[in-house]
Amino acid sequence: MMELSQVVFLALLQGITEFLPISSSAHLILVAEFGGWGDQGLPFDVAVHLGTLSAVCLYFRQDLGAYLSSGVDFAAGRGADAQFEELLKVSLATLPVVIGGLLFKDLVEGDLRSLATIAWATIGFGLVLGIADRFRGEKADVSWLMAGLIGLAQMLALIPGTSRSGITISAALLLGLSRTSAARFSFLLSIPVIILATGLSVMKLLQQALPVDWLALLLGTLLSGLSAYACIHLFLRFIERIGMLPFVIYRLLLGVALLFWAV
Repeated sequence: MMELSQVVFLALLQGITEFLPISSSAHLILVAEFGGWGDQGLPFDVAVHLGTLSAVCLYFRQDLGAYLSSGVDFAAGRGADAQFEELLKVSLATLPVVIGGLLFKDLVEGDLRSLATIAWATIGFGLVLGIADRFRGEKADVSWLMAGLIGLAQMLALIPGTSRSGITISAALLLGLSRTSAARFSFLLSIPVIILATGLSVMKLLQQALPVDWLALLLGTLLSGLSAYACIHLFLRFIERIGMLPFVIYRLLLGVALLFWAV
């Protein structure tokens, strides 16, 4: 059974890092590596991802409601409006990471989880984020071409240390979107990705006879959800003002520290 302090720390860590461009998977791997706690286990992993999924769905509930309404209208033959087109763009941008995850599953879960890989990915894609922010545009709308290219970039998030939000925001900025628009599209993209990842984890969980600490799972879900919601709200509210530089600096410092540790 997990200790209370471990549950609280890991849940808050997942909620905060899931949507910031600093890689949640890398941080959880590092905690397991250096914290002496070992892997938190599949049930807890499912719980905290359900928390972050609930947070992003709650935050974008109006957009999701509009997608549903537009989908019904389209099915009824009333044509495609802007909301339905955005839904299709999100779907298009999700396809590459799904295909990549299936093709490179063994590689991602094996050799790429090394400390050196995490360190170099943290540094390299941190620099990419800084460059992208420097040359960002002011566009608000995502075109079909943008959606496809952002989706291809999202495949790189399979590498631990890359950050799914970081690489999709970087791609969106380089394609001319504003900081807020880039972050919004990135967060919308997280919904199908988290759903698919959590669904696969649930399938694995159902095949295993694992003991369940329900209190830890419920607390983990609640804390990860609350912290993720707060993170999304604050990030979208202040990102135009603070920019990506704080996250770039953090990634560079973390990456360098990890390289020293790895050698």
